[in-house]
Amino acid sequence: MSALQDLFAGTRAEGRAALVGYLPAGFPTVDRSAELLTGMIDAGCDLVEVGLPYSDPVLDGPVIQAASQTALSAGFRIRDIFTVVERVSAAGGKAVVMTYFNPVLAYGPDAFARDLAAAGGLGVITPDLIVDEAEDWLAAADTHGIDPIFLVAPSSSAERIHATAARTRGFLYAAAVMGVTGARDSVSEAAEGLVARCREQTDLPIGVGLGVRNGEQAATMTGFADAVIVGSAFTALAGEPGPDGLDAVRALAAELAAGVRSGARVGA
Repeated sequence: MSALQDLFAGTRAEGRAALVGYLPAGFPTVDRSAELLTGMIDAGCDLVEVGLPYSDPVLDGPVIQAASQTALSAGFRIRDIFTVVERVSAAGGKAVVMTYFNPVLAYGPDAFARDLAAAGGLGVITPDLIVDEAEDWLAAADTHGIDPIFLVAPSSSAERIHATAARTRGFLYAAAVMGVTGARDSVSEAAEGLVARCREQTDLPIGVGLGVRNGEQAATMTGFADAVIVGSAFTALAGEPGPDGLDAVRALAAELAAGVRSGARVGA
């Protein structure tokens, strides 16, 4: 059983979804991002997604785009992602990386999987890579024990969901909305339906991302999803300097963690 499988077995046994927090590495600095991500784990996140800043994102909304640009302008390099993951892992946290695939190609798929595994990383989410074109990456991930995590969307057909889930390990990432990341006032009505369609095709845990920003929304999603993924809401708070930013990020993690523990889980 992989570490991600073990994580989801534990949260399922507790009758709740896992809380997954996202933050771009290097925002506002490499050291600070490691501190913030570790704080998110301490305050209740079961897993963190460490984002790799990229100049041409297709999924990121304005909050994460701005944060990524800040990191790139400050001199962020691909190798810095492993430093951040290593610090999270050394502090007892569990981390996966979320990255567009061009940086992985530039670094080399095998070297990227090798160095991420050495840093203690568990998996990689690749929002712009489809399974049909992922053979080299799948081979590298398999060699180094990294879970490849792919995305499905409300527009995905049953056949596409089945094919994507068949090559995914760890959990399947279900994008709750068509569009880019960003906190929203309510959970997308499409999210529960998408999770139900995924469950017809796979026994993998289903993580739902895009749009969540508070404990009430997290409680709603724990009723049908295996993981609640929160990114923009954390990123918006992370730029505050000093203890204010860390305290705000920790407070949001604690609110969301309470939310995933208070929601009524279907079948629990």
